Amino acid sequence: MKFGEKFSEYLESNQERFVEGCRHVEYKRLKKVLKRCRSCRAINDSPSSAVDDNAQFCQLESCQLCDKKFFSELMEEATDIAGCFSSRVRQLLQFHIHGGAQRYFTFLRYCFADPKRKTEQECRMLTEYVMMNAMAMRKIIKKYDKVHSSANGSKFKSKMRAEHMEILQSPWLMELGAFCKNFNEHRGETGGLHNPFLFDLTASSPTMTLILPDNVKLEYNLTCAICLDLVFNPYALGCGHLFCKSCACSAASVMVFQGLKAANSESKCPMCREVGVYTKAVHMMELDLLLKKECKEYWKERLVTERADTVKQTKVYWETQTEYMIGY
Repeated sequence: MKFGEKFSEYLESNQERFVEGCRHVEYKRLKKVLKRCRSCRAINDSPSSAVDDNAQFCQLESCQLCDKKFFSELMEEATDIAGCFSSRVRQLLQFHIHGGAQRYFTFLRYCFADPKRKTEQECRMLTEYVMMNAMAMRKIIKKYDKVHSSANGSKFKSKMRAEHMEILQSPWLMELGAFCKNFNEHRGETGGLHNPFLFDLTASSPTMTLILPDNVKLEYNLTCAICLDLVFNPYALGCGHLFCKSCACSAASVMVFQGLKAANSESKCPMCREVGVYTKAVHMMELDLLLKKECKEYWKERLVTERADTVKQTKVYWETQTEYMIGY
């Protein structure tokens, strides 16, 4: 079965349950745009193309009409998909992480349904949603480059990454993977919920691997680029790079107890040097919970060290503030 048929089948099977409220890649429509462009290209290649009025619709080098429809549409879809995905994952994680009143009100959303079953369905649908749309986007961009014999599609992918619209690079995808594993272990089922995410936390370079339906493997490094250890109390900055909270705070010259939000708006990512990424930092709570259970000894050692450093920083901070206020 071709991918276009698989994607159509996926949309039809999930339309009422999930996809109805979320945008998806208009794979068929974009494919038709490229098909028409290919027809125009054949006209351009013919001897009579110089005087053919149809040649204005598709020029080999610029293809302005095709580009305008194709890339603007694709960027809009990518933005909506990323927004929908992050929103649904945040909503899903509330029930698992938060306690007290927050958890109670979240529970009310699942009235008249088995909450565990509802959570399992939502997790599976979110995983399928991100994988199918990511594959559709990758394949349609590849088709664009093939039709036009250009690298504009690859440049567009780079632009998406730079603007953080690449859904497979979203920190919420890593949170979803950690949630799937935590949820299965909580229920005592290693195979109850199909999880395409694999974690290797014992290797010298800890990773999370996502296996797409077409067997493409994507690896996500779980090593902090500053301390070069497995991330502890991890935060993903707005650019998507992952760091320990203490390491990220140190790089931004703020105290750990103040948090990443206290960083200067001009603070840069220690890796890519992008400005303003601290204000959009995401606390990777599910990933932290997973590491706490899977790497108990390491997590305990880091906890003791981090607490001691935080207490020391807090003491120095308030001593400095006191000296400033009273003058000695």
